[in-house]
Amino acid sequence: MKITNVEVWQEDYQLVEPYTIAYETFTKAPQVFVRIENNKGISGYGCASPDLFVTGETTTQIFNVLKKHGDEVLIGKDPFIINRHRYSMQKNMKDFPGARAAVEMALYDMLGKHCHLPVWRLLGGYRKSIKTCMTIGIKPLDETIAAVNDKVKEGFLALKIKGGADVEEDIEKIMKVREAVGPKIEIRFDANQGYDVNETMHFVQATQKANLSIIEQPVGKMRHEDLVTLTKHSEVPIMADETLIGLMDAFKIARNGLADMVNIKLMKCGGITEATQINAVARSAGLSAMVGCMDELALGISAGLHFALAHRNVNIADLDSHLEIIGDPTAAAVIFRDGHLFPSAKPGFGYDP
Repeated sequence: MKITNVEVWQEDYQLVEPYTIAYETFTKAPQVFVRIENNKGISGYGCASPDLFVTGETTTQIFNVLKKHGDEVLIGKDPFIINRHRYSMQKNMKDFPGARAAVEMALYDMLGKHCHLPVWRLLGGYRKSIKTCMTIGIKPLDETIAAVNDKVKEGFLALKIKGGADVEEDIEKIMKVREAVGPKIEIRFDANQGYDVNETMHFVQATQKANLSIIEQPVGKMRHEDLVTLTKHSEVPIMADETLIGLMDAFKIARNGLADMVNIKLMKCGGITEATQINAVARSAGLSAMVGCMDELALGISAGLHFALAHRNVNIADLDSHLEIIGDPTAAAVIFRDGHLFPSAKPGFGYDP
């Protein structure tokens, strides 16, 4: 079997509403699609949705690097020697993890369709669904309360509240959110590097009664000593997000005790295989892992979901961006029900137009 065609294109999708985090406000979700076809007529699909602040790449750069190198890496090759293609991409697309993730996604999608199996089963399989949170961006207090109430009514069992711009406002917001949703809903908090150590510890102490489950990336991604301090002294588990891009970062986090947990995103690390290696490092160090996302369509969310479903240690999910994107053509690839995310019953990642 040989790869006969590689197609790359860009699309922009509007968000249901803009959302703000500590360093940026987002209004749309630009995507780069990849379609890889083989001589048996099977097509595999992938997509990339990078964050310049996190991965250092734009959708235009991803499009250009895939157009430049996609054919030479893939055309005429066996589509199922995925590791060999990964190493070739590492050489040609080293600084573009989103591009590598999209190609690997398309190759795994093709493999699943060829085998008539969903990818999570091909990866070994562990569970059939996973609880996911819904992320609430930085909003005024009254809008935040309205939003969390709506999401609980929609069936979410976990909420992630964004903050990091004003610690006192964040404290008030978290306490009001807990009051609004009651004791059974899980609440996570993400400061997106907005705090220093003193602000973080003040936040932890002031929100004790809110029973937070996670504080995600409270300080700057390179402030390793601060992360060590917080991990040692915070009563709430500290999760590394922006500090973790690739495999070597996972090793540094594990070796130096920078966090209690790690947030693995396929767009950050370059795909499922690298994510699996990162998870192995985390597991060996006793760190639990969450699978997260950028502003991804359901196709990208599906790839993260299938990765999580195959690995016991990836027991937390933040896979919700597709629910806030208007006109997602891949929406049927995943199913949200009763607070959990389920894969489509279709082979591959569940998308085939």
